[in-house]
Amino acid sequence: MRNFIQPGDTLTVPAPSGGVVSGGVVVLGSIIGVATTTAAVGLPVALKTTGVFEFPKVSAQAWAIGDKIYWDGAAGNATTSTTSTTLLGVATEVAANPSAVGRVRLRGTQTL
Repeated sequence: MRNFIQPGDTLTVPAPSGGVVSGGVVVLGSIIGVATTTAAVGLPVALKTTGVFEFPKVSAQAWAIGDKIYWDGAAGNATTSTTSTTLLGVATEVAANPSAVGRVRLRGTQTL
């Protein structure tokens, strides 16, 4: 296949405004991923767009396996709220109320 570029589970993109920290969530348009390294604004950074990651969550929420989980960039945590958030993926484990973290399988992109 001559037109194949890469599997796409990791994408290299310029770090957005403010730069990124390794393990931080990065949203660029419809792409969402986790930074594999720390990078200053404009420098290349690899984003994991697939896989299961543990994120800080809204403590007072209970998650069930398969719940849609969103990223609240302003609060810096994962949530079930759809208000001013970006779809992150789905919960892969139950997360109790209260709990500080939850596990999420990344979606990689917003619905296209």
